[in-house]
Amino acid sequence: MSKGTIVSVSGPLVTAKGMQTANIQDICRVGKLGLIGEIIEMRDDVASIQVYEETSMVGPGEEVETTGEALSVELAPGMISQMFDGIQRPLDEFMRKTASNFLERGMTIEPLNRSTKWEFTPSVEEGTEVVEGDIVGIVQETNVIEHRIMVPHGVKGTVKTIASGSFTISETIYVLETEDGDKEFTMTQKWPVRRGRPIKRKLNPVEPLITGQRVIDTLFPVAKGGAAAVPGPFGAGKTVVQHQIAKWADVDLVVYVGCGERGNEMTDVINEFPELIDPNTGESIMARTVLIANTSNMPVAAREASIYTGITIAEYFRDMGYSVAVMADSTSRWAEALREMSGRLEEMPGDEGYPAYLGSRLAEYYERAGMVVTLGSTERKGSITAIGAVSPPGGDTSEPVTQNTLRVAKVFWGLDSALAQRRHFPSINWLNSYSLYSNEMNDYVGKKLDVDWNTMVTRTKALLQDESELQEIVRLVGVESLSERDRLKLIVARMIREDFLQQNAFDDVDTYTSRDKQYEMLHTILTFEDQAARAMELGAYFDEITKGTENVVERIGRMKFIPEEEMTKIKGIRDQSEKDIQTVLEKGGVESDA
Repeated sequence: MSKGTIVSVSGPLVTAKGMQTANIQDICRVGKLGLIGEIIEMRDDVASIQVYEETSMVGPGEEVETTGEALSVELAPGMISQMFDGIQRPLDEFMRKTASNFLERGMTIEPLNRSTKWEFTPSVEEGTEVVEGDIVGIVQETNVIEHRIMVPHGVKGTVKTIASGSFTISETIYVLETEDGDKEFTMTQKWPVRRGRPIKRKLNPVEPLITGQRVIDTLFPVAKGGAAAVPGPFGAGKTVVQHQIAKWADVDLVVYVGCGERGNEMTDVINEFPELIDPNTGESIMARTVLIANTSNMPVAAREASIYTGITIAEYFRDMGYSVAVMADSTSRWAEALREMSGRLEEMPGDEGYPAYLGSRLAEYYERAGMVVTLGSTERKGSITAIGAVSPPGGDTSEPVTQNTLRVAKVFWGLDSALAQRRHFPSINWLNSYSLYSNEMNDYVGKKLDVDWNTMVTRTKALLQDESELQEIVRLVGVESLSERDRLKLIVARMIREDFLQQNAFDDVDTYTSRDKQYEMLHTILTFEDQAARAMELGAYFDEITKGTENVVERIGRMKFIPEEEMTKIKGIRDQSEKDIQTVLEKGGVESDA
């Protein structure tokens, strides 16, 4: 530990002298109030400290004391269903201890409850050789998540004793004979947030993350273990997209980081998530969710720590063999906190005042996502999917945060304010969004469904692209100038946009669509086009087809509201479509070969 004296205070940046024995990334207690800070720069004996609390009334001459530890998170049973701030202080306990709705400075709170008893069941016997990452026992933390207690990093030995029963997270549950003698271990691990947890090796992602959002799963899929960016202007629906993925994605666990966003958005999460039932488990979604809240009215410097806290918790559950999704909402606010600290440190600014190392910091964060083989004597696979919202000023995606994110994220879900203004949600623009995972994910889905999914998706994208080009002609010379085949394309493209891609997050049925139902819906729309195009080849007129299929077109518009258990009704729509078009042909005096 090292002690020094405050020299100056500039917002969240405090400089202190006499810190020659301190190290960068050491946690400090600053001033009489004991505010929590982290050393981010050393020059001779002068330390620059990033303070994670409000620094008003802290002045020169007050004492600074280091703890000798890096900013770390406590990893043990009790994290799930909790809401922490950016440096892992539980907000409900904070409120109880201070009897206030506001953050009080200098408050020391244990991240996890020390008195709760957890039922521990050993999974190894005495005398077993174990290495780092091996699972020695389990705790059923929630009805959904089995918390697997692992041997800490850098430890190996023989299990001398291991207990069974109810224990707190600070009680010894097993003893290992190591080269350095006997060592006692509890359920708790601590890990510095700025250092990625070690793995055996990374794997190529092969399986898509099913989100239940049709525009994402069909057109722009993200892989389990991939990274996606959701840039969009104010009001375009970034947060709702992330909420939807957090609610419905087929992952084992979700870590949701509210970084610098409005407080009411986190309120929505707190109110909605406990009431929602996970379709995969039948339990509340909170039973597999960890929340980290560092909203816009909370200390700005703690934003910089919050996404690292989130990804470290995600890595811990990944090491157990789980698939985890991390939502960062939004990385722009995190970058703004970086910019503020960089400015106060008088560093040379880069683009738009952001620090020159913005790109490398973003890359470090997203590179911690991935599908991996975890440490341990038995092979386990786990994954982290990182989904980051970006809030470019005015929706300008050429700004540095968006561009640096797109260098490392392979999926771009570009939100469009024009779509949002037309109440088309999710407002993901299908013309400029992309996914570099598409081919592999489409092949995977095609094998699962036993269909040529890749061709269906390619055809859907081509129809939407053709519609965009045809609309330019329509705006210039009117729809009558188009051929009948092109007019049919416009109708089918409108079906894809309004009846397939548009989705209501607040409708009980439409909020989530399974992979099977997505296939049935898209198959129905494309089959309608095939049947109508064939009728035209046999001599039917466009007007006859549109008039004769009014009923089926209306049913296609309502098929998104058909519950999953009644999916056979969608096949009925296809059958009716075929009958109606056959009727059109017969009325026109042309018999079909069918």
